[in-house]
Amino acid sequence: MDVMSRIKEQVENNSIILYMKGTPQMPMCGFSSRTVEALKQCGQEFAYVNVLMDQEVRQALPQYSDWPTFPQLFINHELVGGCDITMELFESGELQKMVSQVAQKEQ
Repeated sequence: MDVMSRIKEQVENNSIILYMKGTPQMPMCGFSSRTVEALKQCGQEFAYVNVLMDQEVRQALPQYSDWPTFPQLFINHELVGGCDITMELFESGELQKMVSQVAQKEQ
């Protein structure tokens, strides 16, 4: 399976997925760390891909999403954005609503 197909499958098979540097337990950059903390405070489990451990995804994801930086958060198969957008959504309460809607759909 080529890398673009792999990314597409990951995004389609996970309602919430974060492409990040490191892991939620050990983020390897401040932006990934802030994004993980916002997601954790929303109280819903999420999938992640450590782009430091998968160079193919790290190189191809910016073309797939048309977003140049990491982390990249996808909710309901759509790109939400990076750290700044995620934090703005969290501070306004919108991220919590988006995550809550995912939880309701999965029940």
